[in-house]
Amino acid sequence: MAFPTSTVAWSQSPLQHPAYNSVAARTTLHRPASVQASVGFPRAEGLVLASLNRAQTEPSPSPEKPKSFPWSDAVREYVGRAFESQNVIESISNEEMTIKLRSVISFFAERGQLESVDWPTHPLPQEIIRDERAAKRGKATMSSSNGFTNSKLDFPQAKKRKPQDADEQQAGASIPPWRKANLEARITYTPGTEKRHKKNALLRDPPSKFDPTDLEKRKQRFNLDNNGNNKPAPPWGSPRQDSDSDMNTALCVGTNQSLEKSYFRLTAPPKPETVRPQHVLEKTLQMLTRKWKEEKNYGYICNQFKSLRQDLTVQHIKNAFTVKAYELHARIALEKGDLGEYNQCQTQLKELYEQNLPGNAAEFTAYRILYIVYTCNKVDMNDVLAELTAADKVQPWIKHALDVRSSVACGNYHKFFQLYLNTPNMGSYLIDMFVERERLHALANISKAYMTVALRFLTDELSFDNDDACCEFLTSIGAQHLLDSKIDQTGNRQIRIKTREGAALFEGLRKTAFRVVDIKGQI
Repeated sequence: MAFPTSTVAWSQSPLQHPAYNSVAARTTLHRPASVQASVGFPRAEGLVLASLNRAQTEPSPSPEKPKSFPWSDAVREYVGRAFESQNVIESISNEEMTIKLRSVISFFAERGQLESVDWPTHPLPQEIIRDERAAKRGKATMSSSNGFTNSKLDFPQAKKRKPQDADEQQAGASIPPWRKANLEARITYTPGTEKRHKKNALLRDPPSKFDPTDLEKRKQRFNLDNNGNNKPAPPWGSPRQDSDSDMNTALCVGTNQSLEKSYFRLTAPPKPETVRPQHVLEKTLQMLTRKWKEEKNYGYICNQFKSLRQDLTVQHIKNAFTVKAYELHARIALEKGDLGEYNQCQTQLKELYEQNLPGNAAEFTAYRILYIVYTCNKVDMNDVLAELTAADKVQPWIKHALDVRSSVACGNYHKFFQLYLNTPNMGSYLIDMFVERERLHALANISKAYMTVALRFLTDELSFDNDDACCEFLTSIGAQHLLDSKIDQTGNRQIRIKTREGAALFEGLRKTAFRVVDIKGQI
């Protein structure tokens, strides 16, 4: 630590008191400006601190003792950052920045707030000067987090209370900028808010300059009336207005007489001249049934059925004819393995059956159970089982589907393949979707119980048509190396499968096969 030095003159005579020049005692521990500059501070920064120290240590003419303000490391770093090259603003000179820096530090020092200021985030003096100049030019003013405003050169002081009359005269000038926006164009109020309307009436500017077309679109989008209030909700059960969905369109009575019409997804409310009434749709259904039996062109038939279903939907036709159309389309989709279209028909049929419309509810309930077994959706299966009544469970078709579900859940492959051979109606088309998966599951179980099995045993247990079909299946899954062909004592050729050696293969294939299937019937 360096102390100020002084020249002391001593007298030659030892009897006299030594003569010396008195100097002021040092009241702070700060380094002089020369020492500060030597430890890395810029020359300008050292001059600033030196001038501040001199102002604090110089004796005051008043009888009061001068105050000392020690400089913390945060203050020193703040002063250093003010003179760094990357923070220099060309339009602000070093003299202006030095004066502002001295004003900032002195303000907090006189109030004993040097330690409470967050100096790392405090605005630099050149930034304060820049904001003050911008405020004078009419730009928006910003307040710093340390209490002083950028629109003034001085730091904040206690505001004096103004008379009531002066407040009323300056009410318009004190309105913040965000209050001057057109609130009526952005905010809507519910009935019973008259006080809020009166309060904001004084703050409103002249009418908005927005395009009337845009305002009209906004009213339609938010269901507003001409006064900006919400329109009453439509009565329960009225048709919904939604042009983006085929299922939620306004009621439309068709006038089109064409039997054939291609399917197009609706992007706007349907027009009567493009929609066919029910008596025309009945003729269309007869024509499609005949063409399917004669031509078997599924692409054409599916497109025409989707168009027919769309015309039924937009006219809100839900009767026995609607059930018949959906059931026929669902059966054709099952026959061609189009589970996506089948699932759409199945979903609508469930809603129609709940309205007690005549149809084959038991048949399609059985299909629904088999479909959920295929998709491995346990949540949907629980819902279906909870909806079944005691009478439904004893119905033959539904009982068969429930037995299939039980055999799959228990891993009883012997019972499952016996049920597969005796599936009623078109349920076999659905079981065909997951029969290979169940065969892999059966092979994984058989490999844990048998070292080898005869090919004929697998053919019977897994419900193959013949031994060749069973060998072809084993080859398709990469198990051809497990086939062992030998000639027995009678001279007949016997083929056995080394199931124990293929246990790892069968188990891996089983895990891959049992994956959840999405709602469209796709893995």
